[in-house]
Amino acid sequence: MIPVNWPFDPRRSPIFYGWVVWFFSTAGFLFSIPGQTMGMAVFTDTFIEVLDLTRTQVSMAYLIGTVASSLFLTRAGHWYDLYGGRIMIAGSAAALGAMVLVISGVDLLSQLMGGSTAVTFALLLLAFFGVRFFGQGVLTSCSRNVLLLWFVKRRGLVSGIRSVFVSFGFAIAPLVIAFLITTFGWRGALWFMGLTVGLGFALMALVFIRDNPASCGLQADGDAPSDQESVPAEAPSKTLDQARRSPIFWIYSLSLGMHALFGTALVFHVVAVFGESGLSADVAFGYFLPAAVFSTASNLIASSFVDRQKLKPFLVFMLAVLSCGAVGLINLDQAWGYWLLAAGFGIGGGLWGVVSNLAFIRFFGPLHLGAVSGFNASISVFASAIGPAAFSMAVDYLGSYNAAAKICLIMLLALLVAALLIRQREVIRP
Repeated sequence: MIPVNWPFDPRRSPIFYGWVVWFFSTAGFLFSIPGQTMGMAVFTDTFIEVLDLTRTQVSMAYLIGTVASSLFLTRAGHWYDLYGGRIMIAGSAAALGAMVLVISGVDLLSQLMGGSTAVTFALLLLAFFGVRFFGQGVLTSCSRNVLLLWFVKRRGLVSGIRSVFVSFGFAIAPLVIAFLITTFGWRGALWFMGLTVGLGFALMALVFIRDNPASCGLQADGDAPSDQESVPAEAPSKTLDQARRSPIFWIYSLSLGMHALFGTALVFHVVAVFGESGLSADVAFGYFLPAAVFSTASNLIASSFVDRQKLKPFLVFMLAVLSCGAVGLINLDQAWGYWLLAAGFGIGGGLWGVVSNLAFIRFFGPLHLGAVSGFNASISVFASAIGPAAFSMAVDYLGSYNAAAKICLIMLLALLVAALLIRQREVIRP
């Protein structure tokens, strides 16, 4: 066990050290990019060519690997509660780096094992399972949770500031990865990412991250122990079984999952969706800029005062604007439809960041946060995996992407009604 005062004692500057944890929480999200959709999507055409697989086979390996990873995230949440954020962030980063290195050698491993299509498909599926589980699943969840314990009174604000940097990093990630491929080749780019996250970030996280302020003799928000009475009380902690019996858990989890399903499907099929309305690929890709502006602005505005407000209005507004975005998608052939889509999904995405950061610790407390948020993560990851396939099936069986958007709109409106009706008791922080 590394002593608290190594490499320096957090008690010398408690507020500063809270922001050290913020830095590594933000970095954890950014270093999870190899396990995110945009991180692997850049390599899709390379995998098709090098592994001699069809696009459908690569997509199915990714789908199955993602769905399978979602089934284990609740268990990973229990590990977080047991071992703490420091061990889990460092361990998941090291494992993610190792799985990225495995992906870089799938073609070589396949040749050693006979080189059949079935073997190659199985190896790629296992590698996708690893990067999705350790990247999008464990590393992001643990990075989110560890920050929530270091800030209470300013929890929403610091989470919102992190979201700005994370959104920017995710936006430029494809360009950075493309540069790495141009510079080092596809295999070298994967080696670079794998060693950076698996060795560099993992070691730094192990040295600098601390699980919570109490482990350093501190209070949240940098308050001195004598100021304990000024720290707002947390919600009573509930186990995962208790949380799952609460309608509050399900309205938040299903709402967040619905955003993951709809948003991932739109990103995955964006060119085809816009093309169905007679719009070009340039217009399709151009949509992401105004959506990002709306998302960043709404996240910052909401984060600036969510710490003093109940969370229910943010959930209701998120579902309302996402419903408006679905209406815009259905009417994408109209100019107003384009802007309604950009505003609806942009603002909805910004509010999603606020709601997903705060919902489970506010309603179910910090003691079992890993398990509760892990189960929610499994729902969202599963939803993000089936979203693109569901939209493809809508085209095959219902004739258009608009049909899928209309179904999503009905589901969003149903969730909106439920969010309005379900009573949510919550302590307002001073």
